[in-house]
Amino acid sequence: MESVGNIVIYFIIAIAIIVFSVLTVTSRRILRSATYLLFVLFATAGLYFQLGYEFLGAVQIAVYAGGILVLFVFAILLTSKPAAEAERLTTKKRWLGLTAAILGALVCGYALLSSSIFCGKTIDSVLNVDMQTIGHALMGTEKYQYLLPFEAVSILLLACIIGGVVVARKR
Repeated sequence: MESVGNIVIYFIIAIAIIVFSVLTVTSRRILRSATYLLFVLFATAGLYFQLGYEFLGAVQIAVYAGGILVLFVFAILLTSKPAAEAERLTTKKRWLGLTAAILGALVCGYALLSSSIFCGKTIDSVLNVDMQTIGHALMGTEKYQYLLPFEAVSILLLACIIGGVVVARKR
């Protein structure tokens, strides 16, 4: 059984990730958004450390929080005035975004609950999974494990950032 301290730390980190993620996408100043993204990346590294993946947590801090966020900031400074605020969204765009977010959450929830992983198990037994099992699922290479998609997304992000820097240099 896990200690109460680990559960409390997990919820603190999870709440920090949620709050800073929302602040990242709702901030009207782009450098503040980049700073909030930095906090999200640090909190994600905290989750990795809590799962016992010290190397992955260190890589998260060094590569993503350190390297990639610095590239984001350079791209921001090269392509726009950092003091300029983004324009306000119209009501139509805001409702469209909110509707898309709610529909996306419903589709993800349905896919999660109707997945063949959970067949024959109650929701209570699925939600009471220990951290070690979650860590193996995130960083494993077998069926229903996510190391390959995790690495593919990181390579895609790196390619996008390099492309953004190249486009910014051509201006």
